[in-house]
Amino acid sequence: MESWITKEEILYKQPGKVLDVKKDNNQFVILCEKGIMRISILSKSCIRVIFNSRGKFLNIPSFAVINEPICNDFNFTIDSDELSISTGLLNIKVKTGDSRIAIFDMQGRSICEDDEYSFLFSKGFVKCKKKANNSTHYYGLGEKTGYLDKRGRKYVMWNTDDPLHTPTKDPLYKSIPLLIAFNDEYSYGLFVDKTCRMSFDLGEESEEYYTFEVQDDEMDYYFMHGPDIKSVVGNYSELTGKMELPPLWALGYQQCRWSYYPEETVLKIAQNFREKQIPCDAIYLDIDYMDGYRVFTWNENRFPDPEKMIKRLKNDGFKVVTIIDPGVKKDADYEVYMEGIKNDHFCKQASGEIYHGKVWPGDAAFPDFTKQSTRKWWGEKHKVLLDKGVAGIWNDMNEPSDFSVDSHNRMECTVPNDVMMWNDGYPGTFARYHNSYGLNMCRATYEGFKSIKPEDRPFIVTRSAYAGIQRYAAVWTGDNHSWWEHLAASIPMFLNIGLSGVPFVGGDVGGFQDNATPELFARWMQLGCFTPFFRGHSNMGTKPHEPWAFGSEVEEICKEYIKLRYSLLPYVYNEFYKASLTGIPVMRPLVLEFPQDENVHNLCDQFLFGENIMVAPVYRPSTYKRCVYLPDGIWYNYWTDEVYEGNNYVTVDAQLDVLPVFIRQNSIIPSVEPQNYVGEKVAETLILDIYATGDFSYSFYEDDGFSNKYKQGEYSITNFSAKLHEDALNFKIEPIRKNYISGRKNYLLRFHNINRTIAQVLCRDEHSFSYNDEQKILTVNIKDTGNNQVCEIKF
Repeated sequence: MESWITKEEILYKQPGKVLDVKKDNNQFVILCEKGIMRISILSKSCIRVIFNSRGKFLNIPSFAVINEPICNDFNFTIDSDELSISTGLLNIKVKTGDSRIAIFDMQGRSICEDDEYSFLFSKGFVKCKKKANNSTHYYGLGEKTGYLDKRGRKYVMWNTDDPLHTPTKDPLYKSIPLLIAFNDEYSYGLFVDKTCRMSFDLGEESEEYYTFEVQDDEMDYYFMHGPDIKSVVGNYSELTGKMELPPLWALGYQQCRWSYYPEETVLKIAQNFREKQIPCDAIYLDIDYMDGYRVFTWNENRFPDPEKMIKRLKNDGFKVVTIIDPGVKKDADYEVYMEGIKNDHFCKQASGEIYHGKVWPGDAAFPDFTKQSTRKWWGEKHKVLLDKGVAGIWNDMNEPSDFSVDSHNRMECTVPNDVMMWNDGYPGTFARYHNSYGLNMCRATYEGFKSIKPEDRPFIVTRSAYAGIQRYAAVWTGDNHSWWEHLAASIPMFLNIGLSGVPFVGGDVGGFQDNATPELFARWMQLGCFTPFFRGHSNMGTKPHEPWAFGSEVEEICKEYIKLRYSLLPYVYNEFYKASLTGIPVMRPLVLEFPQDENVHNLCDQFLFGENIMVAPVYRPSTYKRCVYLPDGIWYNYWTDEVYEGNNYVTVDAQLDVLPVFIRQNSIIPSVEPQNYVGEKVAETLILDIYATGDFSYSFYEDDGFSNKYKQGEYSITNFSAKLHEDALNFKIEPIRKNYISGRKNYLLRFHNINRTIAQVLCRDEHSFSYNDEQKILTVNIKDTGNNQVCEIKF
């Protein structure tokens, strides 16, 4: 996509020479011939750069950054040629002759360096141009189509309701302007913290440089040195916040459709899940549960007693998630609309009149979520839902989408650029704040949920987002199609959203629009089993897309993979816990774990689910074999226990009921017997599948899975470790924190690839064991005493 401003339309300017430099604490304010620049030292590996072409900083508080540190541990010098700042990890140099910025590591390697200019600007437009290394790969940028490596294309950040996710379609629903650059020598991140329209050109114009530009008078970006991708993601998550632990039920399977109504249909869907013993934790209600699409209302004809219905569903193990859109119907008899007018909660035109667009209810006003008072009001409106037992909120249409704009250009189908937002004393137009709309709506929902149900963990899922969304909500990738191409395209999309600081991500299993074939649905369900957010969804007018809707063979496949997800919930939850601490995604590209392996730098069709499970989805029809790349190390076929050496391609069976899954060496995979829903009964036995080729350990986290008591320290951590010797394998269980009691009574230990003669199995406490000679698996049953335990296998 071309730049929105061409050279013929504007007169470009550059900052020119540095006229003056003033140091203030950790900041350097640099006066240029044209404009003003500020460099802030945030840590030894992170700096912030702001340039304002009008000579005065905006100082608008960030919607994304919640933790901007201050570092004073650096040295600097200023002479006639340059300002030089050394943090001990980085050397930052600003040329006084032309204001260009160059960042070097302590070995003198250029990491990130302005090309022929530092900034190029005109009224309402600033552009940066950086030198490009031909061996550098680019990741992140949130929700983008195309390959894992984003090099070679231009990408626009402008939240847009556009369901046609073809390979070159851009932009989509979310804007997360975090660019991660990686090569064999270093990695760094650039986070451009602007909610206006912007773009990144990563080689479409030239392979010699890349650019990023904003439609604003001020550029504001953060530079984060790795030196590896994990460090970049971690540093970014420190700036923008980390995901809180979701309720455990939200990691199970969730069923949605536009729309399940009336009440009898919802109850029948629930009944089918339980009768067929297909696990499911949540059923969604789309916009047709409302009275004329009025948010925070119920259609009394379709749902005469929602509280009674929700209670009945709850008794059968189901949570209810309701959709909420931002558009508030223009209706003088509608309480929410009249409250919004009375208390000045809606976005206005420059004339001061409330702006009305068109969405599902017809003419509608849009809350100004940049205002704290509006967020509080909106959050409190959820009480009518939560008090009736609703367990989660689904925020949709929050780009925001606006049907009143009749245009083939989907980017224009939103609230017009000149509509105003207040932003608590920093007023500006939608042109400036557009990309923040979904984020701030989710913030309002999250804060309202926390206020109304302080003991419960909020669950919110959103279509639109900006940087920092992980603090408030999970995300799904919008209105995809029941196409094989969309199944394939979703994998690198999920992976880059994860690298952009958002661990809780997924897509509509089976495809939202059009009709899935039985084969496509089975393959999509297999992938969904290994995505963080696992929800089936489909459009009105399409054929049913429930797991039983495609015949008995596909029903059985769906059932087995959903049960597999529930069996693996201890592993999944443990990975979510780690993500909540580090920001490292649950669903990971292989380059994150194997950065030196050039075979994985643009590998789009395999991924790691957590640290230890590798998944190779089948995404083409009539495909019953799968070529899989195995990185360095030893890998185990999850289904057959066949052992493979890494640094190799292998071809494996992929019949319709088989998703190729591999386990990494020196791994422990915790699991339980699957249940119909989370919390159906106490899991008395924790199964540990142990793949030992050397010495390693695994830390396992547990809490109650639904309350916020873990924040007060009510959780437990158990350390499992293995030591492999020539004549023995020692396995230890060490509870290192016991502030939560799980109700577990037993451990079932399964040691894989035990291909030597077993002389003895010795355990400190009562135990039993068996050995499967064909599979080479030793199974040991021991009681969970709550104390340190040792199991020694002698050969």
